[in-house]
Amino acid sequence: MLVTPRVVLRELRRSDAASLWRVSRSPEVARDSWPGPPTVDAFEAFISRAWRGRAEGKYACFASVSSNQPEPTGLFELRSLQPSFFRAELGLLVDAPMWENGVFEDAMRLVCGFAFRTVGARRVEIRVSVAHARCNAALERLGVQKEAVLRAAFPQGGQFEDQYLWSLVSGLDPLAAP
Repeated sequence: MLVTPRVVLRELRRSDAASLWRVSRSPEVARDSWPGPPTVDAFEAFISRAWRGRAEGKYACFASVSSNQPEPTGLFELRSLQPSFFRAELGLLVDAPMWENGVFEDAMRLVCGFAFRTVGARRVEIRVSVAHARCNAALERLGVQKEAVLRAAFPQGGQFEDQYLWSLVSGLDPLAAP
């Protein structure tokens, strides 16, 4: 479990499926995210796969629970892109109200600290739709480096949108605790 006064990142539970499914279906979240599991049952199956990926050492997924909410309001997933998490991809799903109260920033600090200090990642990559202004602005405020535009990399409503490729590199991590 990873904790700040505003947020707890903890292992997913089957009981999280319904609330995370609702978050994934909200229009503000669905607009800029890959489609989540289509049903609560499918979300439960996703949680089971997340547990298997963790046991295999290839994946870590945390429910994000803000201090003033009883249920998860998001999730942060870390996928190994190369053996032993040398290079990892960070995916996230965050309910719209959590963008404004510091929960996102705290969760990013926690998950990136976990990636570099616990898992031993050398590089963490984050892909965000160019249209997702809130997430891109938050990453910029946090000092994450925007490296490139990935053209036509994100399918959305029958179209292909551009994504920004953001990165953090071990030793140069602006999110590291002082």
